[in-house]
Order: sequence, then C-alpha cells, then structure tokens
Amino acid sequence: MRYRKLGSSDLEVSEISLGSWLTYSGGVEADRTRACTEAAFEAGITFFDTANVYGRGAAETAWGEILSAHPRDSYVLATKVYFPMSDDPADQGLSPAQIARQIDASLTRLKTDHVDLYQAHRFDPAVPVEDTVEAFQKVVEQGKARYIGFSEWTPEQIQAAVDLAGPDLFVASQPQYSMLWQAPEAEVFGLCAANGISQIVWSPLAQGVLTGKYKPGQPVPEGSRFASADMAVSKDLVYSDATLEAVQRLVPIAEQAGMSMPTLALAWVLRRTEVASAITGASRPEQVHANAAASGVALSDDLLAAVDRALGEVPVTEPTLAPGARTGVRHR
Repeated sequence: MRYRKLGSSDLEVSEISLGSWLTYSGGVEADRTRACTEAAFEAGITFFDTANVYGRGAAETAWGEILSAHPRDSYVLATKVYFPMSDDPADQGLSPAQIARQIDASLTRLKTDHVDLYQAHRFDPAVPVEDTVEAFQKVVEQGKARYIGFSEWTPEQIQAAVDLAGPDLFVASQPQYSMLWQAPEAEVFGLCAANGISQIVWSPLAQGVLTGKYKPGQPVPEGSRFASADMAVSKDLVYSDATLEAVQRLVPIAEQAGMSMPTLALAWVLRRTEVASAITGASRPEQVHANAAASGVALSDDLLAAVDRALGEVPVTEPTLAPGARTGVRHR
C-alpha cells in the first residue's frame, strides 16, 4: 500500500480507503463487517470513511466497536454531517446547532474523542455559509476534528467557503469520480489543488459497473448491488446498454495489461495527483485485498489512450445521490 498526503494537512492516507455506505450501515452482518475491517488493516489500508447518516448511526456504531480495538494513531478516521438523522425536519443540514449536536453523537458512536476529518456531506443552501464555516472552525478549536472537508460542493461553494476560512481549515473534497463520471476534473480538481485541498473520491467503480459483471442486454444479476430496490435511482443513472457496452470494451484492455477490471478502474482514478485516496466498499475480505492491489499500479500512456478509445462518447449524467449540488451560496 502506498500513501499520499491529504491536502495541506499533516495527515497521510492510504491510496485505497474503506467506505461504509451500503455495507456496514446494515447491509452486511457484524462478523463480515469486522472481517473486512481487519482485512483492510492487513492490506495496509489506514483510511476509513463513514457518515452519521449511514444506517442513521449504524455504520459509525459498528466501526466504533471494531476500530476502538486498534491504536488510535494507526488509522485515519473520517465521518460526515448533513443528511436527516430522524424524521424531524430540523434534524438535518449544516446549521451551527446541528453540526455541534452531530459531531458529539458521532464521536460517541465511534468511541473516540476526535475524528481526523469531519466533512459536510453536501452543501446547505439554507444556512449562511459564514455560519457553517464558523461552526466547523469551532469543532476544530474544540479538538473534536483535526480537519474539515466537504462532498459534492460546486466550485462557487468551495470558493466562498475558502475565502471565509482561509487556507488551513478545508483539506479534502469528496466528489464522485470514475471513468464514467469525469466532471470533477473540469473545475473542482484545479480549484482545490490551488487551495491545498485533496480529492478523496467515492464510487470509483461506478457502483460496481466498472467491475464488468453487468452485461448489456442481460438482467441484473441476483444478489448484486443493482438488484436492490434501494439502488433504483443509481441504476437508472449509470446502468444503460451504452454504458455497459463501453465497459465491456474495457475488459480486454485490462486483461491484456494483466490486471482485473477493478484494478484498472482504481488505478485510473489514482493516476491523478490531485486524488489522495479512492474510497472502496467491500462485503468480503477478499474484495478488500483485491481493491488494495491497485495501489501503486502505474498505467502507461498507451493504455490510457486505449481506455479513452474504449469509452468513446459514453453518456453521462449528474452524479448520483447529490441533492443540492447545483444550489447557490447564501450569505448573512
């Protein structure tokens, strides 16, 4: 496993990280959650990314039990705040009160006195950006988080927050990024790099589509991610014959290079120096080790050109699960 510096921080994160969105929030049994987490440590993965909303606390609770058995300085821990944590309409967003309440709840579930990275899961247009920035600054001042990040913010939202916070508060951006969704390259990557902010990307395997297991013109395999009713929206966005045909054109490219499709897809996102880590999910320990194998894999110019030709003009859409991503910035 190789490691990269996270923005302007003093943190180093593993190139491959372990996430907990669809797995450890209740989709995977406790013993498998533990087995996958321990496999991550075995593989040199030291960066663990979760969120309060994953299972409304279930994922944080699971990792609180497991990670607390490891020395706190042996891993980098990230969580998030924004989405509803109850049926109360007020129990969401990035108001100072909500941030203060949710960081304490997250730390309790995670059984730690601080997280290394606390992230705005989305931008909150209902709260003045000054209030959100001040609330995050307070969390850092209190020692409850070492650094702050954000997920799926637009360039305008990023710039507004950085202008207020200065160069040291925000160190990480978490966009969706993969061969099938390259939009962050256009503006977000450059803007963040200029401000000491790294990318930790989610869905680098495009919800599993880039594994190559989904075939055009064939039913969704039983037991796969897209067989779940909960994934209906994501399926409609990325699961099309045109996309699946493009992915199948990538399969022989990976084979000829002597690598699996997941390795190719993960190495492809890590080819960018702006990316500090690629967040992966796993329901079995062997998947953790397979994903970790992508760290340090270099892709030649000829191989990258072949990937571009194979993808062709793949139709793309807005990122999945990114409500509010195109809203403006509210000031006091």
